[in-house]
Amino acid sequence: MLHIRSVTTASGATAIQVVEYVKRKVKVRLHVGSAHSPEEKKTLIESAQKWMAGETRQPVLFPRDMRHSPFDAYDYVGTMHPFARECLHGLLVRFGFAALGNTLLHDLVIMRVIEPASKLRSIALIEQYFGITHRRVLFYQSLKKYLSQKDAAERCAVAVAKDAFAFDFSVVFYDVTTLYFETFKSDTLRKPGFSKDNKSQQPQIMLAIVVTKEGFPVSYDIFPGNTFEGHTMIPVIQALQKKHGIGTLTVVADAAMISAANIEELKKHNLRYIVGARMGTLDLASISEELGKRDGATVRTVTKLGTMVCHFSAKRYAHDKQEMEKQLARAKTLVQTPGKVKRAKFLKAEGASYALNEELLLKTKLRLGIKGYYTDLGSDWSDLMIVERYRDLWRIEQAFRVEKGDLATRPIFHFKEDPIRVHVLMCFMALAVSKYMEIKTGLSIRRITDALMKVTDVSFVHRVTRETETLRSPLLSEITDIVDKLGLSH
Repeated sequence: MLHIRSVTTASGATAIQVVEYVKRKVKVRLHVGSAHSPEEKKTLIESAQKWMAGETRQPVLFPRDMRHSPFDAYDYVGTMHPFARECLHGLLVRFGFAALGNTLLHDLVIMRVIEPASKLRSIALIEQYFGITHRRVLFYQSLKKYLSQKDAAERCAVAVAKDAFAFDFSVVFYDVTTLYFETFKSDTLRKPGFSKDNKSQQPQIMLAIVVTKEGFPVSYDIFPGNTFEGHTMIPVIQALQKKHGIGTLTVVADAAMISAANIEELKKHNLRYIVGARMGTLDLASISEELGKRDGATVRTVTKLGTMVCHFSAKRYAHDKQEMEKQLARAKTLVQTPGKVKRAKFLKAEGASYALNEELLLKTKLRLGIKGYYTDLGSDWSDLMIVERYRDLWRIEQAFRVEKGDLATRPIFHFKEDPIRVHVLMCFMALAVSKYMEIKTGLSIRRITDALMKVTDVSFVHRVTRETETLRSPLLSEITDIVDKLGLSH
């Protein structure tokens, strides 16, 4: 049986010990500390009682959390945010991402969601926010292991899409963007090309991504920065089809992806398509007359690239007309003031002077409010169904905004191919977690992470016992609502 014993030391202090009597001999089980005042003695006795309760599994009559501990007996240690990490790590576990890589990879993905930064800065923030220390060299030592996890990460994302969003591969959305580097040196992967970030002088890579109709990512790949974007779609979609044993699916993409070669490849591999159309070669006069500026009107035209569905929108007409009038006014101003001539859409050169391009102006007027879509879908898909499905492409544009903005995927500071590919893998995993949270809560990822980071753990250490006490701030209703929608515990 354990007892608390007080012993006066040679210095006059009172030593508090936890002892046990064995065969009439005293056996000291724990030296709690030495007290120099009644208050310190009381605190040490309470600490001894707490330790005894843990040893015997029998709680003391008055547990510590029921007694008042004056803050002047404690020193402030610091504030951390483990709650945010607990929530995000819970999602990594649910996704199956926690089985990939190691703890460093998981924490780097979490930091990419919370506060994206360089790897060195992220490792420092992990320690600052969560009290977890990682060695930077571990990232580079683990590169080969991380690189092998791309297919597994995609399979995890597809499993989540099926479970959470009833994804069945019937329709996928495809697009590409560019990611530039903070350097002017190029190599076999990093190459200058047409930049969507207006960084044409800097090398870049091209990122292709496939998402569900909700905007949740299920696959990605990267290409050299000078790759023509129309050449990326077929390899990515075919790889997705092969990897998951898909018989047929419908891919939705923008006009840059359409070409006769791509159409043939899509048909060859039993892939259906809805792709934005360029209408310059069509008989715009007859199409415009048939649509008659009726909102929602459609007309089908057979072309060598498949059936084209032309659709008129009154809202699009008002927007297109406003843009045309602004450009026309600019062109007229430049015609009237030749000394200030600059490039303008409706301007053409006539010898040494400039005039309005009436032919282009007529085509633009005929095209107002009209948009075309190539497809090989049959009559079981109505024209409006095709139009509405194409309009869902904004989801992938939103995913790119999250990836480039909230997750700060670019610029990229790595210079070798392996770290670059691992960086994109981490960003893909972070995007999947971010989009899942946005879809489930209806909130932006920044609002979600800001709310989670409001929950703080404040730590204090007792000056006498050196025991650490941690207090967690209460969960506000906004936070519990987010956690509940994500199906996490709190």
